[in-house]
Amino acid sequence: MGEIDGNAILKDNFAPWVQELGLTVEETGADFAVLRLPWSDRLAREGGAMCGQAMMAAADTATVIAISAARGGFGPMTTVQLSTTFQRPVFGKDVLVTARLTKSGKSLAFADITLMAGEAVVAHATTVYAIL
Repeated sequence: MGEIDGNAILKDNFAPWVQELGLTVEETGADFAVLRLPWSDRLAREGGAMCGQAMMAAADTATVIAISAARGGFGPMTTVQLSTTFQRPVFGKDVLVTARLTKSGKSLAFADITLMAGEAVVAHATTVYAIL
């Protein structure tokens, strides 16, 4: 599965508000996906930093693309757990979101997600997905 397939999954399977984040699939592999969350003033909170909710949604979405890449296409799945630790604010920069599967079975998939703005790690997340 390549970037074109990943972007089609974004377009065809996500709620309109997730699509409004402007996420794009930059790269996929056998056990990972890299998405770009573009900077937008619409995603900034008081003080001008990108809001955490947007970054958490991007991490969750990147996991879906990583699972889809590993399985050879999109299928029904749902978030069971998502935990995010924010390390620094993001001002005026795109965020690259890399979701890497740590385990993928028949009914559950686990991933570590790193969010970076430039060279700086801005957040780290872990997630568990149920494969339906």
